[in-house]
Amino acid sequence: MTPPKSSTTAVVPVYNHEHAVANVVDGLLAAGLPCLLVDDGSGPECAASLDRIVATHPRVTLMRRTRNGGKGAAVSDGLRSALKTGYTHAIQVDADGQHSLDDVSTFLDATARYPDALICGQPIFDASMPKTRFLFRYLTHVFVWLNTLSLDVRDSMCGFRVYPLAATVAMLDSERPGARMDFDIEVLVRLHWRQIRMVWIPTKVRYPQDGISHFRLLHDNALITWLHARLFLGMLIRFPNLLKHRLRRLRDARHAS
Repeated sequence: MTPPKSSTTAVVPVYNHEHAVANVVDGLLAAGLPCLLVDDGSGPECAASLDRIVATHPRVTLMRRTRNGGKGAAVSDGLRSALKTGYTHAIQVDADGQHSLDDVSTFLDATARYPDALICGQPIFDASMPKTRFLFRYLTHVFVWLNTLSLDVRDSMCGFRVYPLAATVAMLDSERPGARMDFDIEVLVRLHWRQIRMVWIPTKVRYPQDGISHFRLLHDNALITWLHARLFLGMLIRFPNLLKHRLRRLRDARHAS
């Protein structure tokens, strides 16, 4: 396989977003990024749209999952493929157009400055965000702060981020995080447990460009609730080390001041 010309690629999980994904790809290509689209068992209309995109753009490649396995499964497959191809980093972007691709260059600049860090989007929402989503999102933040014994994770649900691939895939292979909407949350908590640095970039988020959201309010919130319970148990097991790390950081901050 030909080595990549860039050390960073975009990984875009796609499930029936045929009306928005072409604009997302155009924005990523305009930012100078090659794109890996991961079709998570989309229907015929979206599959045909993805075929047209790949035929039009030589810097776009396509992976196909035979059946829908969830956003997390699609992203995991994409990250592993990117690392195997030779990329060092992958920027994850949703296919529905909710992320502001004008900020891609800011994310890439942060990656160049902090190559070992996970660069995370800290969302700025407009009025399109449903109020129920805001409430459940805040509750998730509280549980994440508890499970990391810190306020380091400013937002655990935004799917706009740049992963350092070697560290992230190593975690994926050993921990096997959730395959659906719980993925974004669990990945950040487990990388935080591994003391991977996180850099936060404010970015505007809107809901969603094509009017399609695959977040199922009851089912996915139940899944996320079960995730928080599992992470809490994991935190208890790691509590001595997490507390030691937290106290060391506080001590270093006092000495620095």
